[in-house]
Amino acid sequence: MGRRNGPRRRTGARPRARALPLAGALLLVAALLGGCATDPPVPATPGGGSEVDGSGRPVTLTVGVYGTFGLKEAGLYDTYMRLHPDVAIRQTSLARADVYYPQLLTHLTAGAGLADVQAVEVGNIAEVVDTQAGRLVDLAHAPGVEESAFLPWKWAQARTDDGRVLGLGTDIGPLAVCYRKDHFAAAGLPTDREEVGRLWAGDWRKYLETGRRFAGRAPEGVAFTDSASGVMAAVISGANPRYYDAEGRLVVATNPAVRAAWDLGAEFARYGLTARLQQFTPDWDQGFAQGRFASIACPAWMLGYIQDKGGPDGEGRWDIAAAPRPGNWGGSFLVVPAAGKYVEEAAELAAWLTAPEQQAVLFERRGSFPSAEAAFGLPQVRNARHPYFGDAPVGRIYSAAAMGVPVAPVGPKDGLVNTILSDTGMLQVDQTGRSPDSAWRAAMKAIDNALDR
Repeated sequence: MGRRNGPRRRTGARPRARALPLAGALLLVAALLGGCATDPPVPATPGGGSEVDGSGRPVTLTVGVYGTFGLKEAGLYDTYMRLHPDVAIRQTSLARADVYYPQLLTHLTAGAGLADVQAVEVGNIAEVVDTQAGRLVDLAHAPGVEESAFLPWKWAQARTDDGRVLGLGTDIGPLAVCYRKDHFAAAGLPTDREEVGRLWAGDWRKYLETGRRFAGRAPEGVAFTDSASGVMAAVISGANPRYYDAEGRLVVATNPAVRAAWDLGAEFARYGLTARLQQFTPDWDQGFAQGRFASIACPAWMLGYIQDKGGPDGEGRWDIAAAPRPGNWGGSFLVVPAAGKYVEEAAELAAWLTAPEQQAVLFERRGSFPSAEAAFGLPQVRNARHPYFGDAPVGRIYSAAAMGVPVAPVGPKDGLVNTILSDTGMLQVDQTGRSPDSAWRAAMKAIDNALDR
């Protein structure tokens, strides 16, 4: 679902960075352009029969979301209403996450205008936990909630310093690499997904080396990957730490892991291995349709995006291999405002919607990968294959990726830093040939200016 980081502060103290898994550098761009990026643009199959008419029921619960969040489309509301004849569910949705989130903060502060259950994107959860804790319900002990069901790093994302859990995870975005088998074959590279994964196993620099091999025999007009920014984002998504240290200090300018990711992205540009595209733009969409690049860092939610933009001509040509190193790009939560009329009922609904069984259904019908580790062994996930991607075992590939995601500090302005590094910095290196050092200095200056440093 949409991706954005927002500011968070503690009154009278320097904010301490919360330990969170890392999101990619272009998450904010995706959210601005697409709202809820994790829901593939394919029709969902309603569950449990026809839609339920909740009129006349004594309890009506509202769920506020952004974009096409997937819960309604997967039929989960209808199933819940069948199981709870006294409850009606109504969803409200804003198309754009950048509009939704400021309104959510305003309503939380006012204690009015809120849905009974609200969605929060992973990039905003740290700010919500730090600044809105007194206005949200502790869901750690809501009926049906089990900490052990969730990935430990996902559970920790919405946990306060005193142990309350203010949000229950819906989906995550573990990384793989999607690649075009026909382009790889034309360049003399292996096409079997296990062999392809071994080309770059353990090191993103091996991905660069594979790109240089590809370039030596590449089909005309085909680049190895879509963008230098995409490579940088993927590498940063698995770094620990990233932009902030554990004490909340901004370390983006001095962190060798960030600079190494920057330098690697710049090398892709220098060697001409990218299609010089900006992600989540019409040109990028056309890049899929025209087969203009052979591989891309690919979180689980991107599969539906590739299928939609690649169209029928891409079916069977795309496949999926393990990423060089684990990383996470995206995810969302459900929170329950304390000002609601039906707080207990809302907490029960949030717990049910995020239970492993429902997360498995959401993955099966919408492609949102579960944040509940207990869902990984359920048939809908364990046995999942994707026919568009050569019948790739997506359940196995992404489950393994999710288990390796590092936990790292995320600070109050991560989304802004992400965007500046990408759009002010690496995009200029990739598209205009600006020197990496010059672009780095410009990006650091822009970050300082944006943060009033």
